Amino acid sequence: MHGPASPGWLLVALCAATGVYCLLRMRSHVEEQRRAAGGEALMGFGMAAMAVPAAVFTPPSWAWPAFAAVFGTAALHALWSARAGGHHLHHLVGASAMVYMAVTMAVSPGHQGSHGGSGIPLLTGALLVYFTGYVLLSGVRLVPVAATAGGGVGWGDRPELARACRLSMGIAMVAMLLTL
Repeated sequence: MHGPASPGWLLVALCAATGVYCLLRMRSHVEEQRRAAGGEALMGFGMAAMAVPAAVFTPPSWAWPAFAAVFGTAALHALWSARAGGHHLHHLVGASAMVYMAVTMAVSPGHQGSHGGSGIPLLTGALLVYFTGYVLLSGVRLVPVAATAGGGVGWGDRPELARACRLSMGIAMVAMLLTL
């Protein structure tokens, strides 16, 4: 992603740590937790890879189409899964945002803010509004859960940690969209 190196590395660390925790959640005894955790781990690691500062590492030309293909497949999976429950729609929006960012990076690598002087593109603005709202709503939902967290629950089954991971990925998505 474009932007300064220090915040970029912090974003890489945040997204990678979120991906690792999501892998731990895949060991949960709750089937729905395991299903959601796999997609969230993919998002976390994908966001970490995309957030590596461009000044440090310039991905090869085939990397952005590969990201678009992987997250396009994840978006189709989320669309298929949305038949069973509405919470998969957020995964659909997230995976679609990743496709959008990969395509944007493939089209304009190294050109920060190349929007032709017209400001933020409409799709970027819509995604920023969505993820900002998601972050605010997730933060509000996290507060009561953290106050009532119980003991004796495995790491993969802690709802407050899963929500904190989703909140972290939402914040990271806002940061990545802002630097696009």
